[in-house]
Amino acid sequence: MSLAEVPPRDRLATWCGGWLAAAFVLTPPLAWAAPLGFALLSALAGLACLPAFAVREEDRPAYLALLAGVVWAVGSSAWSPYRQPFWDSMVPKVVAESVLFFALVCGARRASPAMVAWCEKILAWGMALLGVLMLIEALTGASVYSGLRQAFGDPIRPDLGVKNVAQALFVLALMIGPAAVAARRVPGGLWLTAPMAAGLIVGSRAFGYDAPILAVAMGSAAAGATWLWPRITPRVLAVLTGIYLMGAPLFVEAARATGLLAKAEALAPLSWSERIGYWRHAADWVGDHPLRGWGLDASRMFSPGIRLHPHDAALQIWLELGLIGAVTASLFWAATFVRLSRRTPDLAVAAATGSAAAYLTFGAVSFGVWQEWWLGLGSLTAVAAVLAMRGSELEFAGSNAPAARGISTGAPISE
Repeated sequence: MSLAEVPPRDRLATWCGGWLAAAFVLTPPLAWAAPLGFALLSALAGLACLPAFAVREEDRPAYLALLAGVVWAVGSSAWSPYRQPFWDSMVPKVVAESVLFFALVCGARRASPAMVAWCEKILAWGMALLGVLMLIEALTGASVYSGLRQAFGDPIRPDLGVKNVAQALFVLALMIGPAAVAARRVPGGLWLTAPMAAGLIVGSRAFGYDAPILAVAMGSAAAGATWLWPRITPRVLAVLTGIYLMGAPLFVEAARATGLLAKAEALAPLSWSERIGYWRHAADWVGDHPLRGWGLDASRMFSPGIRLHPHDAALQIWLELGLIGAVTASLFWAATFVRLSRRTPDLAVAAATGSAAAYLTFGAVSFGVWQEWWLGLGSLTAVAAVLAMRGSELEFAGSNAPAARGISTGAPISE
């Protein structure tokens, strides 16, 4: 049946599914060669899925918290010491991302059952192939990446080649859960999980990256607990995340008062010692404007005490957006986790919870809150989780289940 023959009510389902499939086809090469491209990929796919944008009743708590945080962040740019021309600043970016990246998730909910199955196959095979590639790069010192750069007349230093290739580990760490669930639905595909895990573990060890292993450990613990206690675990994670986001400056001050912070900074490897130094400086400057913060993207102005950002999401939110920002972030994550609470175990929901925990772990030790590629990758990870959960629902309901339909966009806001 041609696209023109598809009933009008199903065209959007096919359209959204096609864009998601294309996004997952591009995910492995971007992860390996150009991770910054995730910002553009997610934005374009989200733009294509805008017709599926729908804030459902169950979305309201998380999305309203997100909107409140975005409004406050945009307003805080008025007093931020970091000044850029409007179109180069974070203001238009965070506004666009709050719409386009959520539209991408809505597209996953709207995709047709057939396209959900295709997306899961692409995700499973793509992450397996990425794992194989990371194994090769780990055993050869990123020779494939460096060789291609050399062939295209753009040679790169070996250490920088390793640094660039290692960023694919973050993608594997976030998506391994949903990809493993998807692999179960590929005929004979259970073995696909093995190269994912091998590439992640061997690559992390060979390249000297601790954060992916830490994130996978935290994600696995969250996923396992969600499988064993599906109703209570997401709620507990909601509380723990709120404690982390709301209490981060106090935790740093407590560690400093007891001497633990100084000991850890002295004994830790250089990369971790630098992080601890950033955290200490961030906690100091949070105290200057604890309610309103220093303003959007202000972290860039605190060098050399902080390089670009504090390398901790909670401290960056406190530093830039103050107490109000911390509250909105806590509400967003609390609503997200509570929505994952179930009465019975579900492997896809457990994987989704694990991916959320892994994302938070990375945010606590590595990336800046506003990094476009990181937010784009987060939205794609959410899409992978939604597709895995939809796959479970379709398995239960049968292959003839209709595409998920959302309520009108304006209804939840106007009611």
